[in-house]
Amino acid sequence: MRVSGLSTAIVDVPLPKPIRSAIHVIKSATCVLVTVETDEGVSGEGLAFTINGARIKSIDAMIQDLEPMILGRDPHDTAGLWQQMWDALNFVGQKGVPIIAMSAIDTALWDIVGKAAGKPLHKLFGAARDKVPAYASGGLWMSLSLDELQQEARDFLSQGHTAMKVRVGKGPVAAQVERVEAVRDVIGYDIRLMADANQSLTAKEAIRLGRELERFDLTWFEEPVPCWDFEGHAEIRAALDTPLASGETEYTRYGMRQMIETKACDILMPDLERIGGFTEFRRSAALAAAFDIPVTPHLFTEYSLCLAGSLPNCFIVEHMPWFAPIYRESIQVKDGEIEIPDRPGHGFTFDPDAVDRFRV
Repeated sequence: MRVSGLSTAIVDVPLPKPIRSAIHVIKSATCVLVTVETDEGVSGEGLAFTINGARIKSIDAMIQDLEPMILGRDPHDTAGLWQQMWDALNFVGQKGVPIIAMSAIDTALWDIVGKAAGKPLHKLFGAARDKVPAYASGGLWMSLSLDELQQEARDFLSQGHTAMKVRVGKGPVAAQVERVEAVRDVIGYDIRLMADANQSLTAKEAIRLGRELERFDLTWFEEPVPCWDFEGHAEIRAALDTPLASGETEYTRYGMRQMIETKACDILMPDLERIGGFTEFRRSAALAAAFDIPVTPHLFTEYSLCLAGSLPNCFIVEHMPWFAPIYRESIQVKDGEIEIPDRPGHGFTFDPDAVDRFRV
């Protein structure tokens, strides 16, 4: 089996309404959809994503620029192809757009491997479970009033969620505490609750807020300070009893290693497209496991399920519905858990009608 071609399509999937985190206003999820073809008719799919279309053409161009590196190669040679792309990107940089591009290709190659074997990837990787807990992440944004927060929390409960994440940010501490308290009042203490500050605070602000939030028994306090502030992360982690989660904006295992070495967080959150695809995600999770650190994937619920199904230290996944409209298959949450797909490959395929509808 040999790779015979690569094609891309850019789609812009609008959100039902604009949402606001502490640092972004998000109107749409814009994706480069990647399809890698083989001479035996087996194809694999992956994607790269940005919000509101930012730099999507640059990502698309980088993906196409990497195509010659996989043409004519056996898609099963995932480790060798990953290394070849990694080495070739040294001059332009091994973070940012180059890694995002190679991540989408790596994901598509692994999809081919699973389909060719007729096996779901979590079984090929070495299955650890058949279903995984999930937390609702598609709501409870900064743009909501307290009443709206509480109604969305009720909606998540009615959808079968037993965990959810609320956003917090800059501003009076009392106002941020009020947001978390409003959600906790609705869901009670049997439901897991996380709070995400989206890198919006200083270390001192985060410690002050984090101490006020301790009484709400949060599963974690996420990304309180900018991703590059490892010292700030470590300072916050040492000051709070609530576990600190971070890592979604770091690249490859080297970024994860730096977070571990600086004791920056209790829970690592690799992002599939920034970490370097399935190949590098698994390496990073193994690195974390060597230090008994749990991991939870950032975004990309559909593709992350096969990872969660094979990594013993992955204890929960983020349920984000942004990408659901582009797939034929859907995700169902039941009693707070998602079943790992038993379909070959990563288990999700692009819906051609949706691709045409959202195509840029």
